[in-house]
Amino acid sequence: MKVFVAVLVLSVALVHAAPQGRTADFDATIVSQTSDIQPDGSFQYAFETGNGIKVEDQGTIKEVRVPKTDETGRTIGEDVVPVAVQTGSFQYTAPDGQIYTLRYIADENGFQPQADHLPAAPTA
Repeated sequence: MKVFVAVLVLSVALVHAAPQGRTADFDATIVSQTSDIQPDGSFQYAFETGNGIKVEDQGTIKEVRVPKTDETGRTIGEDVVPVAVQTGSFQYTAPDGQIYTLRYIADENGFQPQADHLPAAPTA
């Protein structure tokens, strides 16, 4: 659930961080929207605005085995915990006309963004 909240906050922050200098950004209207939430915790949603912002996200809950430790930190077995897993993308047009798209996975390994415009780690 923490991952879901983090991704949702990041998505909202990115949309609000898009350049605000153009009046059209403030007047963006939703031109398409879908949403499906299931009782098992899985979901998917997508929307597109008139100014070219596109967002897609889908998520599920999966069970992951994690080490169980005692108060000294010694491993004493395993626990099975539910983990939110999300995949999605968002896209917007920069003031210079360039379209930026970011794809991501958020799971037990954290938030993993992928985009051509993000810096890459040096190769060894």
